[in-house]
Amino acid sequence: MSRIGRIPISIPKDVYINIIDNDNKIIIKGKLGILSQKFSEKIKIIFKNDKLFLSRIKEDKKTKSLHGLYRVLINNMVKGVTNGFQKELELVGIGYRVSYYEEILEFNLGFSHKIMMKIPKEIRAEIKINKGKNPILILKSYDKQLLGMIASKIRSLRVPEPYKGKGIKYLKESIRKKTGKSA
Repeated sequence: MSRIGRIPISIPKDVYINIIDNDNKIIIKGKLGILSQKFSEKIKIIFKNDKLFLSRIKEDKKTKSLHGLYRVLINNMVKGVTNGFQKELELVGIGYRVSYYEEILEFNLGFSHKIMMKIPKEIRAEIKINKGKNPILILKSYDKQLLGMIASKIRSLRVPEPYKGKGIKYLKESIRKKTGKSA
């Protein structure tokens, strides 16, 4: 049995839920936005007493794995429309900069050209620059999947290298450094 799938999801007062059974879709609306998710026909969602319960129709291995997956996805949607999520990226390297203007991020990452990246309107970006420290890019959104995808795409522009640690990394991430040539 999926232990995660059996845990009920508690719904806050300001979150509205619409379950469309014939289309296998759930729509969650909160103060930050609206999210929707299609789910498998092997999973049944029941809403009662301000809690969501997920149950399986079949008992095969695939359905058991989907049970826990959809519970976590729906729980992340509820958390997202109430509190939101954020990812922090640090630009490590001399001259590495980022600027943000009208949904466009402009990166200066040591290449001969600047890299422009348009981010979706669901994501808000902030830039924290302190003198003597590396610039930090803060991405905020109510959609955890989209936020993780965009943060990963930004990190892939300049992955941290193992000798000096230069590149774009998550704020709490530690880079394992290699020793260079010994003289």
